Amino acid sequence: MSRTLQAQAFFAGAANPLRRLVALRRFEVLTQAVVLVLAVAWLKMPLEVVPMAAIVALLAAVNLLTQWRLEGGRPVRENEVFAHLLIDVGALAVLLYFAGGSANPFVSLFLLPPILAAAMLPARHAWAMTASTLAAYTFLVFWKLPLPAPLGDLAQFDALLARATGDATEHAGHGSGFALHVLGMWLNFVISVVVVAFFLTRMAAALKERERELASAREVVLRDEQILSLGTLAASAAHQLGTPLATMAVVIRELQLNHGEQQELQEDLQVLRGQVDRCKQTIAQILASTDHSRAENRRAVALDSYLQQLLDEWQLIRPQALLGVLLQGEQPAPLIVTDRTLAHAILNLLDNAADANGGNGEALRFTACWTLETCQIEILDRGPGLNAEAQRRLGEAFFTTKSEHPERSTGLGIGLFLSNATIERCGGKVELFNRDDPRGGVCTRVTLPLARLKA
Repeated sequence: MSRTLQAQAFFAGAANPLRRLVALRRFEVLTQAVVLVLAVAWLKMPLEVVPMAAIVALLAAVNLLTQWRLEGGRPVRENEVFAHLLIDVGALAVLLYFAGGSANPFVSLFLLPPILAAAMLPARHAWAMTASTLAAYTFLVFWKLPLPAPLGDLAQFDALLARATGDATEHAGHGSGFALHVLGMWLNFVISVVVVAFFLTRMAAALKERERELASAREVVLRDEQILSLGTLAASAAHQLGTPLATMAVVIRELQLNHGEQQELQEDLQVLRGQVDRCKQTIAQILASTDHSRAENRRAVALDSYLQQLLDEWQLIRPQALLGVLLQGEQPAPLIVTDRTLAHAILNLLDNAADANGGNGEALRFTACWTLETCQIEILDRGPGLNAEAQRRLGEAFFTTKSEHPERSTGLGIGLFLSNATIERCGGKVELFNRDDPRGGVCTRVTLPLARLKA
């Protein structure tokens, strides 16, 4: 997956860095307002209140507009996030200009925007943010309004600081200015560590979620490549098997004509003829499925009728299999439109259950329950169940347990893989688990959302 696609995934949804900045800016505006109020009301510092309050109010307005912009759902670009970080740097620079510039203990807050840019944006933006904050800091070294001395009473805090350090004489020489600087440094550290912890923990969670999504996308791509390869091989095999099947049909017909007096042989030949016809019909469906115009001719059919037709078709393929059926749900059943791949997926699952059941004389149980929104199908067998490896690897291409049981028909291990892929493409899921029954067996559960199948 290209870097552009990764960036688009990262800048979408809950992982959107602009949403993180909006949350951080709320904390930023609140902190700036509280510090300004404390400096004026408690410390009685003669600051330029009007322009500083205007900057805080402007920052709050920008945040409200950004929140409204995010609700519109338009995509967020890297340059937009960078511009918002520049706004924060500019607001901080103006506030510090009116409050002592580089002498203000809060000047180290300029470290936060480069950290955030490095975590969220490409390297060029991170270096540009570094240059911007360095320029702002350098400007404040030479141009600023002096930080006025507090007129309030900081004597108690200064005395407490002197006792803590054991040097009252040094602190007495500095007076309340030293206490104010220490208090500012402490508050600056609190703000910085809270912001960094908040943002980086959220960013780490977003990155982990993105890695999970990318891993899932890679698995889907690999699975689709396997399916494409299998589809190509199936089309090639269908083309090559046409002639042998036609020859087999002719030979079976001749045997039927030449041995009409042998009733038992006729029955066997009739079964063989039915199986050959079934193979020819399947090949014809494979070849016809490449014609996309068939999608335009699909008919809407009631869900219960669709399932019953599917079961009737399967009983023709597996006439020896015993099957108990229960179809129940809201009536009239919802109308659905499907292609042949879903039918093949369910037929594959029935075949797997019948193979697992073997010849133990127990009937398979097929139950389908539906509402107007979902349909849940369960296929219950009395096979030997699933071991730990089978539970872990079921659904992988070319993994099969049939070779472990000679009494079953052999398999290539692609039936369940294709069924999984088809049903997931319809928005559903397939689950296999051992039945909670002393006699054993496996439950195959298929959940289908009908919203994507409705006519």
